[in-house]
Amino acid sequence: MIDNRFAFGVVGGLGALAGADLLQQLIRATAADHERYAIVFEQQSFPGDRLRTDIAYDPTGRKLHVFSLIRRLELRGTDAILLPCFVSQTFLHELEPNISTPVVSLMAALLDKVVTAFPQAKRIGVLTSGYVRDKNLFGQTFGDSHEVLYPDAEAQLELMDVIYAEGGIRAGMDDPSLLQRLQAICEGLAEKGCDIIVPGMTELSLVHLALARSLSIPLVNVNKCYADYALTQPIRRPRKAFKIGVVGGVGPLATVDFMEKVVTLTEARHDQDHIKMIVEQNPQIPDRTEHLLHQGTDPTIALFATCKKLEAAEADLIAIPCNTAHAFVARMQTHLRIPVLNMLDEAMAQIAGRYAGRLVGLLATSGTVESGVYAEAAARAGVQIMLPDDAHQALVMEAIYGAAGVKAGFTDGQCRADLQAAIDHLAQRGAGVILLGCTELPLVFPQTEQFDAAGHTVVLLDPTLLLASACVRHARAARG
Repeated sequence: MIDNRFAFGVVGGLGALAGADLLQQLIRATAADHERYAIVFEQQSFPGDRLRTDIAYDPTGRKLHVFSLIRRLELRGTDAILLPCFVSQTFLHELEPNISTPVVSLMAALLDKVVTAFPQAKRIGVLTSGYVRDKNLFGQTFGDSHEVLYPDAEAQLELMDVIYAEGGIRAGMDDPSLLQRLQAICEGLAEKGCDIIVPGMTELSLVHLALARSLSIPLVNVNKCYADYALTQPIRRPRKAFKIGVVGGVGPLATVDFMEKVVTLTEARHDQDHIKMIVEQNPQIPDRTEHLLHQGTDPTIALFATCKKLEAAEADLIAIPCNTAHAFVARMQTHLRIPVLNMLDEAMAQIAGRYAGRLVGLLATSGTVESGVYAEAAARAGVQIMLPDDAHQALVMEAIYGAAGVKAGFTDGQCRADLQAAIDHLAQRGAGVILLGCTELPLVFPQTEQFDAAGHTVVLLDPTLLLASACVRHARAARG
């Protein structure tokens, strides 16, 4: 919203004069209540915008241009988009899944106008480009209720020339001979038995008044019809695909591991069945443990900035595949509009549900341990946790941060031996569940129900996997 008003966004430049005419029509339509409405106009031409939209026309450049302008309008806070271009209406179904602001349907506006204002009309004559005609846009809209008729081949070529020629209407010309040629085309449709003429070129609104006066059957003013219709429609935002925002780079390998787990856990037969994810891979976020233990650079701002980028990218929730980073989540959450899914709470809920009564050994960075975030999550879930002694905690840190540790790219050798020793230590002290509370650790030992720890069988739990599972669950719920 702009200034608490309802804001329309108008995509101009497709062509330029027709877009400006729609803007004028919309201003007139809102004049009686101008304080309620704001109108944002984006007028920009693009390479190829003067090409004739005949059957062989390639709309790719137009598609990209239209999408870019819609995104600009979205960023300016518009509530609904008007797209005065019939060629663009043929690929509206491609745009809508990738935008979050509703586009008012030009074709729905025309159908509503014909049905309500001309209820006796059964045969409509359509003046449109070869491309739109070939795509059967009007047949799809009116075919169930009306017979759709077009000019014959010779008249169609004449129509394209009247609009697109160097001295045509698209170029701003209003020579009387242009109107005479249009009149002849329209009367040809009237002779075929048409009850009404429905233009499929927004440029025809530029000469509507003069042309309408000369015809024996009614002629719809497309731009006025579109503007009037937009003001009467309830705005329903398009249903968009659920999107996970991932704070990446904390650490980089753990991010890739998390994404792989989301993909693996998703039931999908096709690529399109998988969950949308957007990742802000930011390895420059200051080390969380260094700050918590040694007063290193505070990572809060860097984490928050990354979350805000994900929020701006229209993520529905944020996942942070880093246990230690959760020590900073509470202070950020009140300043975010979307939730951060708490990996620690997900892990504790799993333990409380499946392993109630078992002692849980926690393997995590010293920063995570010192922050107390796992102790707080455990207390909320009624879970009892145990920590390694100082010597074995040092082995855990070496397995993560050491020269041969996971953050250095190793998942076998010394880091594996150090981690095994820490697991054995906790199992010998009575832990029945070992929580791999650093996202690097499951890269060494994956989650399993049967892990041999110095002759004891323990459960290894991977919070990254549990976080991925929760994300999939939320996405499934959003799909209904």
